[in-house]
Amino acid sequence: MAKQHFDFKQMEEKWRKFWEKEKIFKFDSKSKKKIYSIDTPPPTVSGEMHIGHAFSYSQQDFIARLRRMNGENVFYPFGTDDNGLPTERLVEKIKKVKSKEMSRADFIELCLKTLKEITPPFIQDWKDLGMSCDFDIYYSTIDEGTRKISQKSFIELFNKKEIIKKKFPTIWCPECQTSIAQAELEDKEEETFLSYVKGKLEDGSFIVYATTRPELHPGCIGISLDEKGDYVKVKQSNEEWIISKDAVKKMNKDFPMKIVKNFKGKELVGKKVEIAFSEKPVFISHDISAKTDYGTGVVYYCSYGGLDCVQWLGRHKETKAILIMDESGVYTKGPCKNMKSSEARKKISKLLEKRGFLIKNEKMMHTVNTHDKCGTSIEFISTEQWFIKVLDKKKKLIEQGNKIKWYPEFMHKRYDNWVNGLLWDWSISRERHFGVPIPVWECLECNEFIFPTEKELPVDPLQIKKKCPKCKKDAIPEKKVLDTWATSSLTPKIASSLVNNKIKIPYSLRPNGHDIIRTWAFDTIVKSYLHEKKIPWNDIIISGVVSLKGEKMSKSKGNVVDPKVVIKEYGADALRFWASGSKLGNDLDYQEKDLIAGKKLITKLMNASKFVFMNLNGFNGKKAEQRELIDELFLQKLDLLTNSVTKDFENYEYSKAKQQIEQFFWRDFADNYLEIVKSRIYNSEGDKRKSAQFALYESLLTIIKLLAPIMPFITEEIYQEYFLKHKGSISKYKKEKSIHISEWPHVKIINPSDKLDIFYNILSKIRAEKTKAQKSMNSECILTISKLNIEDLRDMLEDLKNVTNAKEIKEGKFKVEFV
Repeated sequence: MAKQHFDFKQMEEKWRKFWEKEKIFKFDSKSKKKIYSIDTPPPTVSGEMHIGHAFSYSQQDFIARLRRMNGENVFYPFGTDDNGLPTERLVEKIKKVKSKEMSRADFIELCLKTLKEITPPFIQDWKDLGMSCDFDIYYSTIDEGTRKISQKSFIELFNKKEIIKKKFPTIWCPECQTSIAQAELEDKEEETFLSYVKGKLEDGSFIVYATTRPELHPGCIGISLDEKGDYVKVKQSNEEWIISKDAVKKMNKDFPMKIVKNFKGKELVGKKVEIAFSEKPVFISHDISAKTDYGTGVVYYCSYGGLDCVQWLGRHKETKAILIMDESGVYTKGPCKNMKSSEARKKISKLLEKRGFLIKNEKMMHTVNTHDKCGTSIEFISTEQWFIKVLDKKKKLIEQGNKIKWYPEFMHKRYDNWVNGLLWDWSISRERHFGVPIPVWECLECNEFIFPTEKELPVDPLQIKKKCPKCKKDAIPEKKVLDTWATSSLTPKIASSLVNNKIKIPYSLRPNGHDIIRTWAFDTIVKSYLHEKKIPWNDIIISGVVSLKGEKMSKSKGNVVDPKVVIKEYGADALRFWASGSKLGNDLDYQEKDLIAGKKLITKLMNASKFVFMNLNGFNGKKAEQRELIDELFLQKLDLLTNSVTKDFENYEYSKAKQQIEQFFWRDFADNYLEIVKSRIYNSEGDKRKSAQFALYESLLTIIKLLAPIMPFITEEIYQEYFLKHKGSISKYKKEKSIHISEWPHVKIINPSDKLDIFYNILSKIRAEKTKAQKSMNSECILTISKLNIEDLRDMLEDLKNVTNAKEIKEGKFKVEFV
């Protein structure tokens, strides 16, 4: 790799300070320009920027910089997501405390103090990356303005009867001790065992069922089967078992059995079954979830053992739940009292075996739902929570999604699948200390909810007493806080409030990770629809994730790449260059060779710029009266590139844009055109030299402008150090103080010619012949090319002779003769 002749670290720091001092990226609320608004994702303040941040935030920044150069007034705020569980966990780790062991007020104060310490260096990571946000338009998801907007949203939706409070089997994280939403679940594969258990019927026979949760037996509330299914009574040793006909084939290998009776499932409905460790017998019922080809064809249900149990209870309303677990995931009754599930499962299995109810344990891989914040297996616990109603709006929410342009389009399907697969309303309350308090008091006697006035917002009900307007007694303050997504779903409103609500929805763009389509994207669409009946943005771009050697990065695997280290070694431009190599929605493997390629491009750009400006003496920016054909054809080819790159950027196809610019710079500009015009630049005068100077100046300026959204530092360096300092009077160009607010190259309508490609092709063949003959590229030669080629290149033959050092060009079959 060519030696670096400048300090890129110093260069990047210089231009960061310049951009900040000169307010290059400032949004002008008084401007009459067209506004391009970006609903910027606020990164979670959970430490430092990771490589996934650098990847996705670079991609959205490409678009912001393009739009700014297109003359639009770009609204590109910056926020930090510091509300909720990740911040609680970070503060607990940094300060070595436990939130549950502190008062809410003390812990909140500690969180806010810690955030003041850690947020500035956290934001600096994004500045170091070259993000062109207006960092003066800043919000956090826990600041006063955000809390007010979030609480106001809650009150408005309650008044619209879109928010309800109800006691319901809630998805619960025993580790975090809070309810969570369906969108916060992650699937995890783990090894477990399937327990085959028998329940005793009144006639002394046994009905056999299988379960992965034997520890829930004390909470068993029912047994179900398919009433139209085929079941059999079989003789096994000295017992009679009832299973489905399908299950006989699966179980006969381990337990030889003889069928003694066939019957339909409906003959068993209503029968009483004695279940191990259950307080009282349960009754057999029919349920749509029971299938004869699954397990034994018989299913046992506990109060809240899982989603299927919750749904079963909803269908069998005559059955009452039996609660056997507290909010910490500890069993409160039965033989496993004071244990958690993993320990209880082992104990109950031994007890079932000892009492003769366990038939066998079968090892299996099982998918369990875990909390995405801590990885703990979730439970279902009946608690009183607040919900936003979404189940009755699936059709409307699908329609809203259809109004938005999704890039790439196939990501739209993920949104539709999520909406269609919703099983619960959106649970928005959480049992935590740090978050936006739910702004309500409740009178238990009058069943009245009391809300603060808008002037009182933001408010913490625990800090203020309210009396019931009816009975005048003290109302009970709500202790819960809002789910962080209930706040983050309001980022369009939050950001706009910082500029006197100048920005209206729909915004122009939402950058979104594909892993949070079901949360941030969906929730924002919900809130925008409920509040304003509008979509929140016109376009949404979905980014992928970063892998290393094909594997997802994780601290546990030890394969995490620190972007700070990468920037220190290669520079932000090289990192952004790597990030531009992925299509929207696609994951990208981190490879050092891409960073090396980016750094190499930086060096070549600097060297090419030096060459161009060393040879612009006497150039005043005007075209030569008599222009050389090859210069005109080269500029036409550049126009074609500009047209294509502009369309790609506008369609968020930055990877295609980057590939085209890179290829043009190396092949067309550096390898070919610079070599072709060297002789005219060095040896000619008058129009021949002026023609080359104009093309060099014009093409280099266009190339760095096209590259500016992707590689902002090196392009600013070249623009400032060469173009702005050039002594010639180049009146054609309005010299803006930064390339990033200069005009994007004009898109031109042109009729392309293939003559330059013919020239390149012949030049390539000549170079190959010289290499084959082990001759230097400067070695003299005599060329023979076809009559057709001579006709095509008639006005460029002198340039061909110069670049190949040919003494003569003859007509005939292609040949290179060395002198």
